[in-house]
Amino acid sequence: QVQLVESGGGLVQAGGSLRLSCAPSERSFRLNDVAWYRQAPGKQRELVASISTGGSTNYADFVKGRFTISRDNAKNTVYLQMASLKPEDTAVYYCNAHVYAFGTAQPYWGQGTQVTVSS
Repeated sequence: QVQLVESGGGLVQAGGSLRLSCAPSERSFRLNDVAWYRQAPGKQRELVASISTGGSTNYADFVKGRFTISRDNAKNTVYLQMASLKPEDTAVYYCNAHVYAFGTAQPYWGQGTQVTVSS
């Protein structure tokens, strides 16, 4: 069974930094295109950033200049480096990735990791 494992969330003060990680549960499962989403209480899930298999990146306007998405193909892991965090960045962050496993690529969601930014 394919699972995405997220880590790195936590509580941080405004202006601080966190780094989120997303990796498949088995090293033999390959990450293709990957995106980070977030969902705050009472709000819809929204796209934060994405990175293609080739490394092309896109960002939501509200994180441009503050967040950086990257990938380490050797470690089969995608990261979301978050800096200059604001209280409005508080949300559950989800990794969404097309994972190549068992001869096919399918989209999967991670379980989510809580990011809380205190003022």
